[in-house]
Amino acid sequence: MRTHEELKAIALSNPEVRAEYERIEREEMPMLDMILSARRETGLSQAQVAERMGTKASAVARLEASLVSGKHSPSLATLRKYAKALGKQLDVRLV
Repeated sequence: MRTHEELKAIALSNPEVRAEYERIEREEMPMLDMILSARRETGLSQAQVAERMGTKASAVARLEASLVSGKHSPSLATLRKYAKALGKQLDVRLV
């Protein structure tokens, strides 16, 4: 059986896979880290964030999981609610 690192090396030997991996690392991971770190910094649980957003903890868990998996892109309205629940402001920029 191959290790995770061996499988990753095999996958990244494909130029198309490598290009997408690098794009995600460059574009999406910094935003994801920032979003998840913001909740940790506030010391709020997912349930507390959900209460402030007017939703359920499972919805916040799905939101955070979707950011990790990349399977779903939350709307700007949802990200604004999340930011507001943390006492923060969403700032989207094109640079």
